[in-house]
This record gives sequence, C-alpha cells and structure tokens, in this order.
Amino acid sequence: MTLIKQISADQKNLRHLRAIVFKDKKLDAQKFIIDSLNESSETKLKIKDQLADEIIKAVDLLVASYKDGNKLLLCGNGGSAADCQHIATEFMIRLSHHIQRPALPAIALTTDSSNLTAGGNDIGFENVFARNVEGLGALGDVLLAISTSGNSPNIIKAVEASHAKGIKVIGLLGGTGGKLKSLVDLPIVVPSSNTQRIQEGHITIAHIVCELVEDKLYG
Repeated sequence: MTLIKQISADQKNLRHLRAIVFKDKKLDAQKFIIDSLNESSETKLKIKDQLADEIIKAVDLLVASYKDGNKLLLCGNGGSAADCQHIATEFMIRLSHHIQRPALPAIALTTDSSNLTAGGNDIGFENVFARNVEGLGALGDVLLAISTSGNSPNIIKAVEASHAKGIKVIGLLGGTGGKLKSLVDLPIVVPSSNTQRIQEGHITIAHIVCELVEDKLYG
C-alpha cells in the first residue's frame, strides 16, 4: 500500500471512529422529551407543595399596593428580562378575559434599548436597573426582581435602590436563592437547579399571581 493510500485509509478509519463516538454522545430525543416534561411537572408540584404561602403573600402585597394607587416595576436579565415584559403586559392589558378592568400599572425596566445602552455605556450595566428604580419608583411601589441564580449584580443594586425609596421587593429566584434571597422582602425560590425549569416555574407563578390580583381587585 502506498503512503498516500495508507493516509487515506487512516483518515477514513478516524472519521468512522469519530462518528461512533459522537453518535453515542447524541441525545436520545424521545427520552430527553419525556425526562424534560417529567422534570418540569415535578418542579411545578414542588412549587405547589412548598411555595403556595409565598405566592399568596405576593398577591396580597400587590393588591395592597394597587389599592393605594401605586405601581409594579420589574427587572431581570436575558430570559428573565423577557418574562418582565410578558408579566408587565398581563397586568397592563389583562390576563383573565372574563374580568373587565382598568389597566394595572406595571413597567418592565428591560425594554428601552436607548435607556439600557446609555446606562450601560455611561454608568455601567450593573447600575441600569437601579437608575430606573431611582427615576421611576416611588414609596409604596413594588419591584418584582427576577433572577434564576439570585446573584445578578444589576438586580442586587436595583433591590438596594428600591429599599432606599421604600419600595417592597418580591424576588422570583431559583436554586438556593443566591444573594438576593436575604435581600428581598419576599423571596419565592423555585426548587430546582435547572435554569429552564426555574424559568418555567417563574412564568407559571407570575400567571397565578396576576390572575389572583385581578380577581381580588375586580373579580
């Protein structure tokens, strides 16, 4: 066998070996789907068993704030930023279609690109939410701080800014709750270490809270 043929054969064998290795590493799609849905269901059942009292406290805090003419502010990063926008919309427009009600004031501090980029450039990204709490927050408002880790520096600073203005803070957290667990007024810690499951828990909790607030105020 010539050297060129030998090299070609070796390369072919190497490709074959790599294919075997990577095939073994690929996810079993059917199993992954079942495992993910089971884990998601189990997390929600843990929320039911462990967090019902905290969810009711969050509802009561928001109802009292809204009755006094105050508003809800929300902050988070990444997927949690998207959740802020989603949740704020549910309060402003409505979630329960059988309830006719006025808007409930809610502002996601995550949606103004000019504000966020100017803040990130001029005062540091860790300060962008705190700055907005300073400018938009008022005594009696509520901040919903969302962080899957509980350790996001810009969320921590937003919580500190909220306390300085007499704003109560609900924390939607995950895992151990991180640093924010001891900083917020009401920590709601989804019992999971998986970011995807935590985020799914957060939006489920937020929907429940919004529906109960609507019902208590206008049902």
